[in-house]
Amino acid sequence: MAKEIQYTEDNIRSLDWKEHIRMRPGMYIGKIGDGSSQDDGIYILLKEVLDNCIDEFVMGAGKTIEIVIKDNRVSVRDYGRGIPLGKVVDVVSKMNTGGKYDSRAFKKSVGLNGVGTKAVNALSSTFRVESVRDNQMTSAEFEFGNLTSQDPIVESSRRRGTKVLFIPDKTIFKHYKYRLEYVERMIKNYVYLNPGLTIDLNGVKFFSNNGLKDLLKDHTNATDLLYPIIHLRGEDIEVAISHSRSQYSEEYHSFVNGQNTTQGGTHQAAFRESFVKTIREHFGKNFDASDIRKSIISAISIKVMEPVFESQTKTKLGSTEMGGGMPSVRAYINDFLSTQLDNYLHKNTEAADAIRSKILQAEKERRELSGIRKLARERAKKASLHNKKLRDCRVHLGDLKKDRRLESTIFITEGDSASGSITKSRDVNTQAVFSLRGKPLNTYGMTKKIVYENEEFNLLQAALNIEDSIENLRYNNIVIATDADVDGMHIRLLLITFFLQFFPELIKEGHLYILQTPLFRVRDKKQTFYCYSDKEKVNAMNQLSGKAEITRFKGLGEISPDEFKFFIGEDIRLDPLMLDKSTTTEDLLQFYMGKNTQDRQNFIIENLKVVLDTADETL
Repeated sequence: MAKEIQYTEDNIRSLDWKEHIRMRPGMYIGKIGDGSSQDDGIYILLKEVLDNCIDEFVMGAGKTIEIVIKDNRVSVRDYGRGIPLGKVVDVVSKMNTGGKYDSRAFKKSVGLNGVGTKAVNALSSTFRVESVRDNQMTSAEFEFGNLTSQDPIVESSRRRGTKVLFIPDKTIFKHYKYRLEYVERMIKNYVYLNPGLTIDLNGVKFFSNNGLKDLLKDHTNATDLLYPIIHLRGEDIEVAISHSRSQYSEEYHSFVNGQNTTQGGTHQAAFRESFVKTIREHFGKNFDASDIRKSIISAISIKVMEPVFESQTKTKLGSTEMGGGMPSVRAYINDFLSTQLDNYLHKNTEAADAIRSKILQAEKERRELSGIRKLARERAKKASLHNKKLRDCRVHLGDLKKDRRLESTIFITEGDSASGSITKSRDVNTQAVFSLRGKPLNTYGMTKKIVYENEEFNLLQAALNIEDSIENLRYNNIVIATDADVDGMHIRLLLITFFLQFFPELIKEGHLYILQTPLFRVRDKKQTFYCYSDKEKVNAMNQLSGKAEITRFKGLGEISPDEFKFFIGEDIRLDPLMLDKSTTTEDLLQFYMGKNTQDRQNFIIENLKVVLDTADETL
């Protein structure tokens, strides 16, 4: 008979604030990550500190924020009012402590729960806060959330404000690295939403004169816009709207009180609904909603009293009310668009005509594709039941909470060997595998019709759930996992071409990655090193005593599942794909997949030089 497990007072344990944050960091900052994704934890730490600076600016205190990121050491300095000197330690180390609970001081703030800087403090190996106000200053230092020193209040001639310095804890954020491209994107969003604010990042200044209009201009090449950006402002709302000439899906950028709600929420849903309603009423026709919104590129920002978000990372708005006696979020946005957008279209008939033509074109294409789409959906449904192209993860099988979607990843692999190894070694909770059969079709210059007619792309589109909008994307991270050889590079380019041609917003929004896998395994009887370059191989050989055994992996299929788990687990290395605004999607597609065969060949060879240089090495 099994021994009964005792359950007494001794089994009950209370964690202090920092222990709970460090034990359950995902509750406070979302996923951990290593910095390869823009929603990784190290960027959330920075955002939490910046949110406080932005709130100071919104309250009319301080027009400049200075950020320095060097060697993963981050400092943020604002010129706001400064934390009250007697509460500097409490504000960064006592839960539910902060000035934002007093709505008189922060009426439309982002951070309302008093957790932000406490999480940064607890998850940093070093954390220092300084406050200057009323010609006095004080500071305090922490390690892993523990107070190590506190300076007395002294006289100071320095400008008022707050400075926070932190170094993320390497035991939590393993192998992390700040990618300045992601930091710049975050900073740009802040300045778009706060005209008059200047943010200095490592000596480079960012500011905006035209708010969300600048955001759309920065995200889209001017030649791809169907008509000049519609830019409308109200007391607590701002919108920017245009349509793309080449993009198929809908693209939205939404914000609440300066917070980028990457997962949308009630305000984004209201905007989509209200835009359709306004367009229908303006033209007096009951156009299909999908035709009206097809190819739309837009941004919306609203300000509400005490917003309620669906998670600590504040990526989705849950509030239905504006607060302060105002209408609901839905009614407020609808009233604004039905008046302001309708007036704009009456005054700017060229934009109205362009929208109407775009809708009619979308309607025609939808009808032409209706039969094909229906057959494609049936094929995809049948395939998902009878073959193993997609090995899904539990996030999408109903076994895990939906809020773990941010952790979900799908690997797109080539061949049965590679997909088999990844499938056996993956985390079944959050990692899915999609197996390609042979080389994908080159879709350059083709229409969306090919996506439904081609079995591979039809099934991939169905697996990702992106037929109508990337809002429905099932996996936060789409990872191309191909061999590190010429054929693998070609397959990689063909897949990138597919996404660029039909779903460029997936790349714009930072969802597409390339999986790095090791080129070499260096080991002796005691230690094993997996090396991603010649330099790492040499370093590994120098660390081993005696004769080292060196193996070069020629393909993913040669890596056993027992070894693969090291490359797609905590130590996964991902290279994000990023679009340069100065280069159009058409230019990229023309270079990579057009008729300039020699240029493309040179590109492949140049990017495979490590593999080619070591191909003849005697191991």
